[in-house]
Amino acid sequence: MSDPLKLRLKTLIIATLQLEGIQPGDIPDDEPLIGSPRLGLDSIDALELVLALEKEFGVKIGSSEESRQALGSVNTLAAYLRAHSPSV
Repeated sequence: MSDPLKLRLKTLIIATLQLEGIQPGDIPDDEPLIGSPRLGLDSIDALELVLALEKEFGVKIGSSEESRQALGSVNTLAAYLRAHSPSV
């Protein structure tokens, strides 16, 4: 895993959502985060993750459509943060 932001995001996802038994390397960069059978995340998890991202990266994810796009995968989340967060 060569991208430090993606590793940081995967670690944050695991810690925030208390995903036991999952390591950062177990989460593919392009796998959907919500609805994935591997992760089993739902809309409540998405809300918790958005709050953690806002706190960690100082970015405001406004609408539900914006969060749906940002949380598409680790790749889309990293791209969103690079475009919108001053701390990345």
